[in-house]
Amino acid sequence: MAKKNNIWLFTAIIALTGLGLGLSDAVFPNYYKDAYNVDAFQRGLIELPRELPGIICVFIVSLLGFLGDIRLSMIAQVLTVVGLTVLGILTPSFGVMLFFLFLFSLGQHMFMPLSDSLGMSLATQGSVGSVLGRLNGARTAFTMLAGILVFVGFRQGFFSFTTPIKSIFLVAAAVFGIVFFLLLKMRKQIGEVTTQQKFRLIIRKEYSIFYLLAALYGARKQIMIVYGPWVLIELLGFKADTMAILAIAGAAVGIFFMPAVGRWIDKHGTAQIMTIEACAFLVIYSAYGVLSGALSMGGLAATGFAIAVAFVINMADRMTMQFGMVRAVYMRSVAVSPDEVTPTLSAGMSLDHVLSILSAIFCGWLWKTVGPQYVFVFAALLSLGNMFVARRIKGKG
Repeated sequence: MAKKNNIWLFTAIIALTGLGLGLSDAVFPNYYKDAYNVDAFQRGLIELPRELPGIICVFIVSLLGFLGDIRLSMIAQVLTVVGLTVLGILTPSFGVMLFFLFLFSLGQHMFMPLSDSLGMSLATQGSVGSVLGRLNGARTAFTMLAGILVFVGFRQGFFSFTTPIKSIFLVAAAVFGIVFFLLLKMRKQIGEVTTQQKFRLIIRKEYSIFYLLAALYGARKQIMIVYGPWVLIELLGFKADTMAILAIAGAAVGIFFMPAVGRWIDKHGTAQIMTIEACAFLVIYSAYGVLSGALSMGGLAATGFAIAVAFVINMADRMTMQFGMVRAVYMRSVAVSPDEVTPTLSAGMSLDHVLSILSAIFCGWLWKTVGPQYVFVFAALLSLGNMFVARRIKGKG
């Protein structure tokens, strides 16, 4: 019973994290456009300070691992709150904004591997996929709530990125403050949990597929996070309230979709799910390429049909992005030793973020110099590579 209560408490933590991110990270693309009027190439360059924490946080977590996972998670929330609070009360110069964006991102990236480790430590054998699915489902439900708040807030004028105070970021900071206190309560109830270890790059043939998947995912991830929404913002002129409608719709489906993904992983194995994921992204990116090419070359008006197609593609994109947890489950299934899971996941995340940064900058150059459709041609090729690697997994994975 105590373990079940701990899972519910951690579910609340993950849910509120989804709410906070929906009020901050999810609206950053509109913030960049409205407050700083960035172009596609600048949008790609922003990913350097935003994704760099994904590389260095592995070493920070390793050096501070003696503090324990929960205490480190609390430190991560403090960094997040500081970054958002400054961005909320000021409209600093572009360079200063990037620094506090870096602080926010460092907090979030620190929490990523910690939350995965804590979630899996609370799960019983054979139910890892289901527990992670439930956690992601809760996160998605509160992401939907965030979308509703964003839509109403921007439509009614409570939120704006052109005013001196960005109140939406202050609300998000308050949410992450609550997460801090829930983590404190969790630590008092179960004591400290220590799964983080010194950073080790573990080279084993058993992990080669995981590292390949992490590299491909990193390069592809940044395209779906940065340039999928940029089609809607730059080429179709969507504002934060319209983007919120998409977030609401995607989250509504995701509430039921994410737990189902977890059950599918437990039942069918990681190899089949990763192959389905790669096929889905191949179709999505091909559709994005056709749409963005037609819009940028004037062959399609930014009205009616184009908007409907963009909505459908974006919804499919949001759903397919939720398959990301399959890589962590696969890594756990092939681990030679349990104590190699966390350091290998951390090393994979570093590799993921190196490729994310390079991919974002390269694709920003592609968009500006040869056209947005070629960004998605590149993404489709990465999906083919993902499919090839997934097919090399023996058995269920």
